[in-house]
Amino acid sequence: MQDILHFIDGRAAPSVDCRSFEKRSPLNNQPIARIAEGGQVEVDAAVTSARTALKGDWGRMGMDRRVTMLHNVADEITRRFDDFVAAEMADTGQPHHVIAHAFVPRGAANFRVFADIFKNAPTESFQMDTPDGRGALNYAIRKPKGVIAVISPWNAPFLLMTWKVAPALACGNTVVVKPSEEAPATATLLGEVMNAVGVPPGVYNVVHGFGADAAGEFLTRHSGVDAITFTGETGTGSAIMRAAADGIRDVSFELGGKNAGIVFADCDFDAAVEGLFRSSFMNTGQVCLGTERVYVERPIFERFVSALKLRCEAVKYGRPTDPGSDYGPLISHEHQRKVLSFYASAMADGATLITGGGVPELPGDLSAGAWVQPTIWTGLPESAAVVREEIFGPCCHMRPFDTEEEVLALANANRYGLATTIWTQNLSRAHRMASAIEVGITWVNSWFLRDLRTPFGGAKQSGIGREGGVHSLDFYTEQRNVCIKL
Repeated sequence: MQDILHFIDGRAAPSVDCRSFEKRSPLNNQPIARIAEGGQVEVDAAVTSARTALKGDWGRMGMDRRVTMLHNVADEITRRFDDFVAAEMADTGQPHHVIAHAFVPRGAANFRVFADIFKNAPTESFQMDTPDGRGALNYAIRKPKGVIAVISPWNAPFLLMTWKVAPALACGNTVVVKPSEEAPATATLLGEVMNAVGVPPGVYNVVHGFGADAAGEFLTRHSGVDAITFTGETGTGSAIMRAAADGIRDVSFELGGKNAGIVFADCDFDAAVEGLFRSSFMNTGQVCLGTERVYVERPIFERFVSALKLRCEAVKYGRPTDPGSDYGPLISHEHQRKVLSFYASAMADGATLITGGGVPELPGDLSAGAWVQPTIWTGLPESAAVVREEIFGPCCHMRPFDTEEEVLALANANRYGLATTIWTQNLSRAHRMASAIEVGITWVNSWFLRDLRTPFGGAKQSGIGREGGVHSLDFYTEQRNVCIKL
């Protein structure tokens, strides 16, 4: 049993009342860690530490030194790469190749990219006339917003936490992170990295715990917090938004999604099958950008369903380090029950089950894990729960379509608008569809391909605001205008 503590003012710390909770492995339900459970006292201490650091060495640090320090953070993450991979595999149970090739490298890249973006981002300047003919010069400067509350999820914990922490620190803010109680390990491990490269105490803080009436709510309601960034489900985002109204704090939200994948008959068939398999089933379907609604042009529909079925039935269940293992468990038994309830709902609504639909039979202690089968349905109306609601599991509903207009209406007829993936070799069609679909990001003939300089966020109930590139700088800084009379 590992002990995972808070990280406050540069030190690992237990809760003052020694409260803790247990983390169980999603692989086999065995206890793997005791996590310090924070409350109001720990949140107060972390916010106070963060505010003090703003006025101390961090607040006085020049941009070049801060940028160098964040590059050093990225280098130290890379040096301790195996530690971060092991911690995230233990928390999530996902295969080694997913975490080692995608999630942890992106965590290090976030620090490098955002440090360089901040260093090189210009601001506006304007010359203006004055009645005396001498003129004036206006220019903008960026100042850190202050203490940022970072509420991060469990599905790609290190990647999504650093996606927020890196630009916040690059802009000169300090942070208090509340990671998910389901995946706490890498947030505390990052504190060790901060100390190793000399980041001043209080710049980076972590308080572990739960959400409602606990550490998460105490943090979002804290008067010492200047802005809140959150990735998670839409209902929680609404609660945080209400908390942020007290004090008029800025928010940046990436929320739920019920993303559509659209496959036209002229697609590269094999590439589209593999692309939709990844977007629907990678990370056991626990990806905000994942595809849970698949619309396929009618001439290739039956063939495409059959090919995706075969791909699902070829997955190899196992521990993250098992040779050939490419499919892990869900994050917890609680989430397993939620996903299985949707599986039952689909059948009750009259779905045709193409593959999956239950819990796989696995040997030994793995039989006690939070496993579910990759699942495909057809035959349901758009009003069915599994077509309307975010499941956040390894499943999709597939439906044929006949025209661009029809599939565009189907894709947009949902309260969410986070992402979509379109498969076609018709360039004009790709541009038409991408412009008309109501989402924050559209991939054409790809999925999960991210340039960190580009804007990222959701439409409709999938989020508020944009992060990435200079758009992150706009959230994590206040721009001030200076007017100089010449």
